[in-house]
Amino acid sequence: MGMSKRLTAEFIGTFWLVLGGCGSAVLAANFGGPGNPLGIGLLGVSLAFGLTVLTGAYALGHISGGHFNPAVSFGLWAGGRFDGRDLLPYIVAQVAGGALAGFILLQVASGQNGFAIDPTAAGTFATNGYGAMSPGGYSVVAAALIEIVLTAMFVIVIMGATHARAPAGFAPIAIGLALTLIHLISIPVTNTSVNPARSTAVALFAGSGALSQLWLFWVAPIIGGLIGGAIYRQLGQDKA
Repeated sequence: MGMSKRLTAEFIGTFWLVLGGCGSAVLAANFGGPGNPLGIGLLGVSLAFGLTVLTGAYALGHISGGHFNPAVSFGLWAGGRFDGRDLLPYIVAQVAGGALAGFILLQVASGQNGFAIDPTAAGTFATNGYGAMSPGGYSVVAAALIEIVLTAMFVIVIMGATHARAPAGFAPIAIGLALTLIHLISIPVTNTSVNPARSTAVALFAGSGALSQLWLFWVAPIIGGLIGGAIYRQLGQDKA
C-alpha cells in the first residue's frame, strides 16, 4: 500500500477516534446535567473510545495497520512490526487528524448557549491531566505510572491480537475492548490518554493548564508503548 494512502488512513482513523471518544466526553457524558438518564457518563465514554478504535480498525486497518496513536506506532516499532523510517510521517498524520477533530468538536460544542472552556478545571474539554488537572486529584507519579502500564498492556494486546496465529478477523474487537477497559480503569486518574495524538488534539484548544501538562501524555504513553512492544518481542511469540 502506498505511503500517501497509509497516511490518509492514519489521519482519518485518528480523526475518528478523537471525534468519537472526546466528542462523547464533551457532548454526551453529562448531557442534561447531574442525574439526567440521557447522560452516558464514565461507562459510556469508555465504550465510545473502544468503539471508535474497533470500527476504525475494521475500516482502515488493512490500509495502514490502524495505529491511530503515536504510542502504538512506537510500540510496534519496538516489537519489530513497524519500520522506524515511517514513524515520523505516521505521527504527523495522527496529530493532524486528531487536531482537526478537536477543532470541529470545539465548533460544535460552541454552538450551545453558555458553553465555555475553563482552563483551570480538571478534564475540561476532555483534556488529560495530573494534580489539580486530574479528575480525581491524582499525583504526577500516579498519572505517569498508570499511563505507562496501561499503554504497555494496550500494545501487548494489539500485538497478540494481530499475530499471524491469532483468530483471523477478531483483532479489532479485542483491541476495542482493551481500550474500553483502559478507560474504565484510568478516567478518574488522568482522564485517560494512552495516546499522545488524542491528548494534543484537545489540549490545543483548552488553554494553558492542559498544554502545560501535555508533555506527560507524550512521554508516558510512548515509554509504555516501547515497553509493551519490547516485552511481546522478548516473549518470542512474534514469529510466524
